Amino acid sequence: MGDKSMSLEDLAGTIESGMTIGIGGWGSRRKPMALVRELLRGDVRDLTVVTFGGPDVGLLCAAGKVRKLVYGFVSLDSIALDPHFRAVRERGEVETAEYDEGMFVTGLRAAAQRLDFLPTRAGLGSDVLTMNPDLAIVTSPYSGEEYVAMKALRLDVALVHVNRADAAGNAQYLGPDPYFDDLFAMAADRCYVSTERIVAPGELLDAGPAQSLLISRLFVNGVVETPHGAHFTSCEPDYGRDEAFQAYYASAARDAESWELFRKTFLDGGEQGYHKAVALFHADRDGHEDGR
Repeated sequence: MGDKSMSLEDLAGTIESGMTIGIGGWGSRRKPMALVRELLRGDVRDLTVVTFGGPDVGLLCAAGKVRKLVYGFVSLDSIALDPHFRAVRERGEVETAEYDEGMFVTGLRAAAQRLDFLPTRAGLGSDVLTMNPDLAIVTSPYSGEEYVAMKALRLDVALVHVNRADAAGNAQYLGPDPYFDDLFAMAADRCYVSTERIVAPGELLDAGPAQSLLISRLFVNGVVETPHGAHFTSCEPDYGRDEAFQAYYASAARDAESWELFRKTFLDGGEQGYHKAVALFHADRDGHEDGR
């Protein structure tokens, strides 16, 4: 089946400025954060980011990597809005296409089927059409009913994170929801999977039922083993969201000086440096709480 395992550095070398990047996960849940952090360390610019957004969007916007955002929502779940996203949205610094969640999924399905569009009722009669005047209305040749022609959300590259994968690229989720990661993979010309652990193929079926094998190796170009690679978002059942660190991330966005300190502390030192800095953050926080 072939060994598709690769390093974070190898992955970064495949991403070029101007690409359309689909990022899996949902809000602040099972995001491929290690892959996103690696993009922050590189020189790519002018990305179009397609996602059900969370801190992936915030970090890429803060680093000036994004030209356009295509999204169903952007949220940190326990914090309503990512502060960096809110700032660039309010200042109009990035181009945006905001869709109803049903429309967004329909766009991924169209791309996965290599169609130009798919019809949907989602969005009819709403301001989504006003805000996206490039969308068209089509009439059914069978019933005469009108539908939104949701255009395909074609991706150059998809980035997703899963609980387990084998070296050939078969990817498995073990949490409560697939979050449409399979559609991101099929909608893309290339898909890269980060995983908590690369295992032998037989271990995938030992870990969960057949339906947990979310993404076939047929759609995967590379697999990166990244323990805690979704941090600070959740990757259930391996770990939950790091709420304390997420709150610190959000508070650091309040001014340029605070954010510069956060960036230098957590983002400039490579992936191992990131996790060491997070461990020190929690040790310091726990020490302060114990001393109260």
